[in-house]
Amino acid sequence: MSTVLQLNGVSKSFGGLKVIDDVSFDVKRASRTALIGPNGAGKSTIFNLISGVYPIDTGRIVALGQDITRMSVAKRVAQGVARSFQNIRLMPHLSTIENVMLGEHHYSSPFALARGAKASENARAALADAGLGTYPGQVVADLPYGIQKRIEVVRAIMARPSILLLDEPAAGLNSAETIELRLLLERLSSTGITLLVVEHDMPFVRNLCDHVVVLNFGRKIFEGTPDEVHRDPGVMEAYLGTPAPLPGAAHAA
Repeated sequence: MSTVLQLNGVSKSFGGLKVIDDVSFDVKRASRTALIGPNGAGKSTIFNLISGVYPIDTGRIVALGQDITRMSVAKRVAQGVARSFQNIRLMPHLSTIENVMLGEHHYSSPFALARGAKASENARAALADAGLGTYPGQVVADLPYGIQKRIEVVRAIMARPSILLLDEPAAGLNSAETIELRLLLERLSSTGITLLVVEHDMPFVRNLCDHVVVLNFGRKIFEGTPDEVHRDPGVMEAYLGTPAPLPGAAHAA
């Protein structure tokens, strides 16, 4: 598989604190890669650097063969990089379908803003495919947290990404919703979309992902398959402080 996303020597500091320190890794086309690590390891910061929310201090980010290091957020989306957020960023006063339609606005005229009949049809189809077809007219603020999380994933999909960054997509979902989400992401992967997922739910990671990058204190400490990660003493120590099984390892086996 060819590489579609590269981080080369990426570093980021806030004030005098270096939160990302010389991180490099590649993501292969149509792969399902997890970015994991303890709280505060720098996972969401990496997403913010890839998506352009924060500028990097040093290093280089290449997506789909183009250097996006200094590219604006909007241009990165147009280039094919889309994301969801750890904290829900839906428009709470709008309906489900209106929120999902907004994900398509980069492909619409400045006046239409993705509100035409075709955009509505696309949004309804995406919601149905995600198991959310019964919620199109409901105001997002009135829906349960787990449903809102899945709606945000669908909205990101509507940007037609080649690379989809998902920041803790399974957080707050019950077991059935988590399975539905995993099946949706597997279907997306089968169409050629590349997934990079930040997630603390280790059974979810082990069942979905084929490659894992591990961060600790802003540095990459390991990468490999999910099984290799679960066997690595350094990763176990980073999570627990002692060489013991990772959280969820027994459950996921």
